[in-house]
Amino acid sequence: MSGGFDLRNLDTSNPGGWPTSVKAFFCALLVVLILFLGWYLVISDQQDLLAREKRSEQDLRTQFEQKQARAVNLEPLKQQLADMELMLQQMLRQLPSRTEMADLIVDISQTALASGIQNELFQPQPEIKKEFYAEKPIALRMVGTYHQFGAFVSGVASLPRVVIMTMHDISLKPREDKTGGALVLEGTVKTYRYLDEDETAPETPVQGGARR
Repeated sequence: MSGGFDLRNLDTSNPGGWPTSVKAFFCALLVVLILFLGWYLVISDQQDLLAREKRSEQDLRTQFEQKQARAVNLEPLKQQLADMELMLQQMLRQLPSRTEMADLIVDISQTALASGIQNELFQPQPEIKKEFYAEKPIALRMVGTYHQFGAFVSGVASLPRVVIMTMHDISLKPREDKTGGALVLEGTVKTYRYLDEDETAPETPVQGGARR
């Protein structure tokens, strides 16, 4: 056959007898096939690994930027916390002190009497110390009208010291005899004071034990 070679005439059982050009063609084809398989089996896996590493790098970069932003804001947050603690101390200082507490309880009782309220029970309970303040429960039973109780609350609010009173298990109901529109207020109120520095300071353990 002139002008070319018909591949259908190749003797597949005797590749050694093929023409040189045909051998070169199949060798080149084999090299291309090997390169393709090498790329598919090796390079393709490497590309997948590279893509995963890029995603991991992006995640780490995002985490770094977030942590860096928190670190930048850390100092202002510390300053805000210090300012809030200072404001809390200033607010607590407006409460009565330990030495003023006894007089304050008397003032509350006298304010109730001045408002026309009958103190059938006004009994201070043991003090309860918290982290920054102390609370003083007062068990009480008062008899008066709506207007008298309103005058009592207004009178307590006008005392020289800041007085905070919270009510606990309080009941307000008409008196049993229902005379003069009288009401009975019964339960427990709590008032508060700030702790002195010697009360908030940590206790120093005694060294060497007590001496006789």
